[in-house]
Amino acid sequence: MAALSAWFWNERFWLPHNVTWVDLADPAPGVEYPKASHLLSALPLALGIFAVRILFERFIARPCAFLLHIHATSVHWRATPNPVLEKVFTSITKCPDWRHLDGLSKQLDWDVRKVQQWFRHRRNQDKPSVLTKFCESMWRSTFYLCIFTYGIRFLWQCPWMWDTPHCWYNYPYQVLTPGLYHYYVTELGFYWSLMFSQFTDIKRKDFPIMFIHHLATVSLISFSYANNMLRVGSLVMCVHDASDFILEAAKLANYAKYQRLCDFLFVLFAVVFFITRLVIYPLRILNTTLFESWEIIGPYPSWWLFNSLLLVLQVLHVIWSYLIAGIAYKALVRGKVSKDDRSDVESSSEEEADTNRTNDRGVKMAFSLKAENGTNGTNGHAVTTKSWPQIRTSSRT
Repeated sequence: MAALSAWFWNERFWLPHNVTWVDLADPAPGVEYPKASHLLSALPLALGIFAVRILFERFIARPCAFLLHIHATSVHWRATPNPVLEKVFTSITKCPDWRHLDGLSKQLDWDVRKVQQWFRHRRNQDKPSVLTKFCESMWRSTFYLCIFTYGIRFLWQCPWMWDTPHCWYNYPYQVLTPGLYHYYVTELGFYWSLMFSQFTDIKRKDFPIMFIHHLATVSLISFSYANNMLRVGSLVMCVHDASDFILEAAKLANYAKYQRLCDFLFVLFAVVFFITRLVIYPLRILNTTLFESWEIIGPYPSWWLFNSLLLVLQVLHVIWSYLIAGIAYKALVRGKVSKDDRSDVESSSEEEADTNRTNDRGVKMAFSLKAENGTNGTNGHAVTTKSWPQIRTSSRT
């Protein structure tokens, strides 16, 4: 373990030339530098944030939802317990094609429509209600707004907010202030809490994507903390927090069926997203991490890794901006931002359409194109928020 730790914390990777861990281990009295051990405090904080979320959703978000006439909708029809179909549902496919349906109908001596109906009812059992989604979005919107407000107030007094070379002056001997520590650990604790809650919440279609997103976010925040790049890291977090709460607010308006407000908030989100991710991020943050830092401290291995990750992040910004622009265009010109159908209850007509797709190759191609457009938010005149969880994925990674 000692050899593995020594290899992982190799000074020549993490620190600039002529700097060692010993130099950072014993600062002057009253001075403290970031240490990787500080990150452990984010774990109990994550549990606390998760507990606050439960209380918030129960005593604040739910009453607000009831005031807006959003109520929990129970599933009218539950799937009849059947071990054979349950095994297929959990281990093979939740949406069987015609071949599977035909085979199961012969095995159980059921009509194909009855098997089809069983899978539809079973899928609906796992889908959260609009009330559940409203409470989740209200919690996220509230947290993002609070952390963004805190970040702006803190950074407003910091010199590196206005003069980015200050991110690198006297690096890595930069003092860890209480405000910067609280900002970082709170963000880290929140994303740890999201990782925890994914295993207790109702599973959704975007579970793998969001889990990877949360894991990547935790890794990036931890990496920048470990090598004392907190100053530029705080700018990155603030830039990304600027649009997150607006997107969640748009979801709230969507769930409450305030369509005009939903459209307005989504367009506002798109504008803020474009300004922060395509203007401020490359011109201010990438400029200082790539060029100003090169002149002040020079490159070293972790510097190359850090900048590579930031460049990958910019590529994702461009991709997601293109998708968001399409959704915003539809909202402005052709119609509205439609409901979040990641978890909506399916109807029998939708199920029959799925079966027809597998019977007719031409129809299958047409429906596939329609489904692809729906995922990208360009499905006819209404733009679905099915891509919203994917848009959220680009927030940090």
